[in-house]
Amino acid sequence: CHLVHYLRLSHHLIVLNYLIGTFDKLKSVSSEHVTITDAVFDGVEVRVFEPPAKQDETLKRAVVYIHGGGWALASARTSLYNNLCRIMAESLSAVVVSVEYRLVPEVCFPEQFHDALRATKHFLHPDVLAEYSVDPSRVAVSGDSAGGNLAAAVCQQLSKEEHMTVRPKLQALIYPVLQAFDFNTPSYQQNMNMPVLPRYVMINYWIDYFNGNYDLAHSLVINNHTALDVSQALSFRGRLNWTSLLPSSFKKDYKPVIQTTGTAEIVQKLPALLDVRAVPLLAENDILQRQPKTYILTCENDVLRDDGVMYAKRLENAGVEVTLDHFDDCFHGCMIFTIWPTDFSAGVQTRNSYIKWLDENL
Repeated sequence: CHLVHYLRLSHHLIVLNYLIGTFDKLKSVSSEHVTITDAVFDGVEVRVFEPPAKQDETLKRAVVYIHGGGWALASARTSLYNNLCRIMAESLSAVVVSVEYRLVPEVCFPEQFHDALRATKHFLHPDVLAEYSVDPSRVAVSGDSAGGNLAAAVCQQLSKEEHMTVRPKLQALIYPVLQAFDFNTPSYQQNMNMPVLPRYVMINYWIDYFNGNYDLAHSLVINNHTALDVSQALSFRGRLNWTSLLPSSFKKDYKPVIQTTGTAEIVQKLPALLDVRAVPLLAENDILQRQPKTYILTCENDVLRDDGVMYAKRLENAGVEVTLDHFDDCFHGCMIFTIWPTDFSAGVQTRNSYIKWLDENL
């Protein structure tokens, strides 16, 4: 993929997703335990997992699930996410709607957000919930990594729309990516070269999401885009002060990287860097106060650890009930790795904890 990208034969993400799809994409295959169908919700493709109704049950619970992959990779139809959503549907006896949003480079921000929002709003319509025999008071919105980003952004947007008659009861965010303001939080510094998601890869995902130029990567790494002289960033600085939002066990001996003089042109070229639809951690307190009961799963060996921890703290400060589920020995992306040959104990451990919380709270 790097060779293809270098030679400009095609976008490297197109090639990588083609390879993933060729070897891994599954057709909808139902079983006696779960009925799996593909549908379109307000122009957005989804895969729906429906468990059989229990004898003593009139209405089911439901989860809208948004997959990860840096807004650019994977699919609701790949075996990893197909397996996760099937197990969720079985374990929770819940309808699971897995959103097949469009990917980079076909589309860039804000289209992924719009797809996730449209599909979720469509499902939350009372007539659609009735069609799937779902209890309107027992719906969660969830996602992992970039999908956690979209899930958080969708919940924030839904909280602003006064005409909505049905709102999510819960949000559950799995190692979510929530900010592009500071690429030198303690977890970014500690895990900058960690396999699966090193810092430079996460920064490139952001650049791709915003349809930017990779030449900006180095300036982003050293926080030139949020230097003290970048006026556009000043109003957001207090909302992402990790020195006050993180516990001392996470801060350790790491120091903030705050440039005095930076490059304001970066924000002009990539205004979405400060758009709360892309970076939910920068939302105002009055929006955070409206968020539903929240679960956030974080892993120690992950550049995004502090994104989730800071969001949990900000939500808690705003009066939202939050469960922060931290795993000291786990890594980014581990929850979907439960199928041979990538069947890791970390995946089973995190998945079971996540499903247990949903079962107890949804």
